[in-house]
Formats: sequence, structure tokens, C-alpha cells
Amino acid sequence: MEMWFSEMHTQNVKISIRTDKQLYSAQSDYQRIDVFESPEFGRFVTLDGDIIFSEADEFIYNEMVTHVPMSVHPNAKKVLIIGGGDGGVAREFCRYNEIEEIDVVESDDMFVEVCRKFFPETAKGFEDPRVKIYYEDGLRFLRGKINAYDIIVNDSTDPFGHTEGLFTKEFYGSCYKALKEDGIMVYQHGSPFYDEDEVACRSMHRKAYKSFPISRVYQAHIPTCPSGYWLFGFASKKYHPLNDFKPESFNKRKLETWYYTTNLHTGAFMLPKYVEDLLEEEENS
Repeated sequence: MEMWFSEMHTQNVKISIRTDKQLYSAQSDYQRIDVFESPEFGRFVTLDGDIIFSEADEFIYNEMVTHVPMSVHPNAKKVLIIGGGDGGVAREFCRYNEIEEIDVVESDDMFVEVCRKFFPETAKGFEDPRVKIYYEDGLRFLRGKINAYDIIVNDSTDPFGHTEGLFTKEFYGSCYKALKEDGIMVYQHGSPFYDEDEVACRSMHRKAYKSFPISRVYQAHIPTCPSGYWLFGFASKKYHPLNDFKPESFNKRKLETWYYTTNLHTGAFMLPKYVEDLLEEEENS
């Protein structure tokens, strides 16, 4: 008998993935965690029924939230990852020798342990001595942090449930204070294609745009995300993601990537007209 995992993207759209078997299922203090094995995407993990990442496409997300800010900031040494319990973003930052500290703030310790067990290639970032995990609420962790980080990545799952506080006006203000005078924040912006997702996209852009002097949005194509299309936010106190972009610096590193390139960096900020329109509407509201 065939087994399929289905995720509802809207009331009218769902994605189904044929699975070989279910490897894990448990309820943590925060969410239901399931791990599946599939012939197309390899192993993938879901939280409360939503796909978070798969072995086949996790590299896209993790490279785009790491290499974009690292190719712009000239001297990043201290990084904060809020969420990031799978370890993938930490793994990518660990590829930079100049990074001295990587703090990961993840509320759900069960999720971290599940990723360590079932996704060791992703979670291996936790093994680097520069990485320290804090099991606590991200917004609470940020309070009181002043001028502490060069780069902050908001890698939390979505603007609902126990991570809702990481998408508030207070959160963006706290990130601004926690960043150094030339700091950069990168965050999940969601998918703009479906109407119900567009509302969250608008809200996030409005808050970031009003909190930072420089705020831009960029894109990537991730198969397991709703509509296969995902946006990221780039917010900075000083650096523009294109005007201050140093492609030659990244290329000299000779880092092996599967998705990110310096040509793609520039192209990722060239958005479809309907996305430009909704962002501009929020900027002018």
C-alpha cells in the first residue's frame, strides 16, 4: 500500500509526497514533530503538519540566508540565529573562518535532538566549538542585548503559534538594538503567491521597513515551500545588499555551493512585478 504525506497550502491547494515510511513522531512542549522518508526528497521533517525542510532542498534556504549577508558585511564576527534548531544555518556560517561566535536560540530542545539523530549532515553545525545553543524564547533572549551582533538571522518557522513573538514590531526593534552599528538582519519573509500568505508578507515588510534605514527583499525557489517560491528580508543599519555587495571577496573564498552564486545574489533582488507592488504598497502605507 502506498503512503502519502499531504500538506495543505490553502483550502484549495495541497502538496502530496509519497513516503516510504515514517521514522519518527512525537509531541514536544511546543509542537508535533514528524520525520518521513521519501524517494523524491529523502528525509523531511514536519512541524504541526507543515514541511520545514527536506534533505533534497535544505541547501537552498541555508545558503541564501548565510551567503547573502556574508557577501555584504565586510567584517562579521558574531552571529545570532533565532530558531535554527536543525543546525543548517549554523553549518553554513561555520564555513567562514573569521566568524568567532555563533549563538543559536531555539525554544524546542526536542526538535534539536530529532535533527541531530535524523539529519546529521544538517545538524553537524552544532559540533563546531564556536556554536552555542540557548534553549529559550528568542524575543526574551534579545531583550537587553545592545550592540552585540554583526548579523542576526531570524530562522523561526512562521508568524503563528509559539514563534509568533518573533514577528512583532517589538522583535524588529529588539533586533535593531542588538545589532552593531553596521549590523545586518536576515529573516524569513514567506511566500507571497497565495492570498492568505500575502497578508503575513505585507506585515513583515512593513515592520522591517519602518525599523531599519535599509530594507530589501530577495527570493529563492524552494520546492517544498508553498508554491515553491520563498522570500527573504534583508534589513541593515548601514549596508545595501547590492551597492555594498563584494562578489570578488566571496569568489576568492572558493566555497563550494549548490545554489548561491554571486550572479544569483544580484538576480535574487530582482523581484516579480506583483511582489514589487505589494512591497511598495506597504512602504507607502
